Amino acid sequence: MIKLLSHLSFVAITTPDVEASVDFYVNQVGLTEVAREDGRVYLRCWGDYYAYSVVVAKGDEPSLETMAWRTSSAEALEEAAKRVQAAGIEGEWFEGRGIGRAFRFTGPQGHNMTLHWDVERHRAEPHTASIYPDRPEKRSPVAGAPRQLDHVTVAAKDVDAFVQWYVDTLGFRFMARTVLDEAPISVFSVLTTNEKSHDLGVVLDGSSRAGRINHYAFWVDTREELLIAADTLMENGVPIEYGPNIHGIGEQTFLYYREPSSLRIELNTGGYRNYVPDWEANTWKPSLGSNNMYRNGAMPMSMTESFPPADGPSATEEGVPDEIKDALLNPYAVQGRG
Repeated sequence: MIKLLSHLSFVAITTPDVEASVDFYVNQVGLTEVAREDGRVYLRCWGDYYAYSVVVAKGDEPSLETMAWRTSSAEALEEAAKRVQAAGIEGEWFEGRGIGRAFRFTGPQGHNMTLHWDVERHRAEPHTASIYPDRPEKRSPVAGAPRQLDHVTVAAKDVDAFVQWYVDTLGFRFMARTVLDEAPISVFSVLTTNEKSHDLGVVLDGSSRAGRINHYAFWVDTREELLIAADTLMENGVPIEYGPNIHGIGEQTFLYYREPSSLRIELNTGGYRNYVPDWEANTWKPSLGSNNMYRNGAMPMSMTESFPPADGPSATEEGVPDEIKDALLNPYAVQGRG
């Protein structure tokens, strides 16, 4: 079977205050603003090979406007679009900034996805060019700035169905999942398009809003850089929501914080690389440390929040025994995140 997708290329998010978010990304996170067009601001990490990896747009609420994947070839883009349409979902072709002809659609649980092959590669100016020929640019002067975009984690009301659709339709590899100790309910799963443990995660959503995002993540090269980033953020008055610690699923060292819109950002490093083509996903239980491998600290309840904010419990809560309702609606409270 043709390999359809190569990697996550960018995320586009919305925020009520574009300038506040952009200022945060540039001065606190260490991203670089590369363009503005039609009210949208394009940003990149110092190690991103393409022109941008984060797009900030105006919106009434913090949300995921789209998550974009580059395909493995021009032919794979055509094939991916055909498979999405064959699955009963109508998409649309459009010309995107720096990505040429692209296909976008809304998945069965409300998440917008953009697929593209063409890219505009970053060309550093002489004063920002790295002495390392394979680096697209010098390191950011901001301490602990991420090298590149890493993954996105969305929220869905049926985790297993979400996984099955993206595996069957777009060829994602299913890598691991977390099922509650109390009941056979899937609260978290990870998928990947490459050798990483995941570039797409999905958490259980107890709300009635479709297409929500829990967080997206950047990558730094070392644990020491992650600790420096944590220190720098705290010194500048940015609260750390959770971490540093290590996930069981994926084995990454992680750190969570918020941008001004309240949208959650993760910084991670480490973890394994998996090249096994017929990998069989393990099922974790929270008691095994799927979220916090050390099992030495509770995850804050704030981590249950996804975006846009929920508008009330969904019907999935009905009929669930009282002893696991909290776990169903708040999967992070039982360390269900990997």
